[in-house]
Amino acid sequence: MSKSTIISLIESFYDPVAGQVLLDGRDLKSYNLRWLRNHLGVVQQEPVIFSTTIGENVIYARNNASEAEMKEGARIADARHFISSLPHGYDAHIGMRGVDLTPGQKQRIAIARVVLKTSHILLLDEACSSIESESSRVVEEALDTLIMRNKTAILIAHRAAKMKHVDNIVALNGGRIVEEGTHDTPMAKNGSYVRLMQHHFGKG
Repeated sequence: MSKSTIISLIESFYDPVAGQVLLDGRDLKSYNLRWLRNHLGVVQQEPVIFSTTIGENVIYARNNASEAEMKEGARIADARHFISSLPHGYDAHIGMRGVDLTPGQKQRIAIARVVLKTSHILLLDEACSSIESESSRVVEEALDTLIMRNKTAILIAHRAAKMKHVDNIVALNGGRIVEEGTHDTPMAKNGSYVRLMQHHFGKG
């Protein structure tokens, strides 16, 4: 089972072959699909960006957002400065005959979109992997603030630094769960999670 499979199962794009996906103790299939997806905020490693304006991409999940709210979402995602530097700013078109965005800029737009959506559950799949280090720090702090607002967050990451502060860690290897627990639990097993930590921090 890959990380993309996990995200797709939570988004209910398809049903598990065996077992159940539970949300608050209920089978995910028992929820109204539209209600479920309205309560999910997703930032993927390669986010979906539409061939329309920057502003319309930011407010895609909440098209009744005001201009001030749109710009505040961009500010929180540290996207405001690069958007302002573009010809036509928020009205700049993306894609064919428009502006080309870097992977990091696309991720920041996707994060601004999640900020505006005010989702209860965040699915963050390597959400800052393409963002340059200084901006990544700002964006990660913004995501931490969002998570603290009584939200559930599922983080998929190869960067071990973020994992130290989560409530539960699940380590996958070859599509199977090999370790689970708080930071200290898998550390004590001296297995896959320890190797990830050593790789990230250059120890051992």
